[in-house]
Amino acid sequence: MKRLFGGQETTPEAFPVEHTEAEWRARLDPAQFNVLRKHGTERAGTSPLNAEKRTGTFVCAGCGKSLFASDTKFESGTGWPSFFQPLEGAVGTTEDRSLFMARTEVHCADCGGHLGHVFPDGPRPTGLRYCMNGVAMDFKPGT
Repeated sequence: MKRLFGGQETTPEAFPVEHTEAEWRARLDPAQFNVLRKHGTERAGTSPLNAEKRTGTFVCAGCGKSLFASDTKFESGTGWPSFFQPLEGAVGTTEDRSLFMARTEVHCADCGGHLGHVFPDGPRPTGLRYCMNGVAMDFKPGT
């Protein structure tokens, strides 16, 4: 998968879970495909995962990889599900200069799907805010 950030092509990464664009389109609904494979963003406040308060695990909607434990979720007031820490080895990051500023993109470590961005304005203990697109994740209760 070639990525363009700020007009610069980055070196494609190999991920354990890979599919052709046609296979991803068949596996994902249009909104999921737009966010996970095309680096889109869902409209703020539209994800039911914003209100999810049960114990469980948030997983990648593309491949099912466990991403965040429910006890790391917090209300950020941004309109997107936010977490202060991912599970060990769950995500990777890439510099994103697509909006004429430097941001840190967060992607699934297994399929490379775009999840959102991480910012240095979160709560303790990490001080980080993983601002995720809800459409890029599913919730597995009790896990």
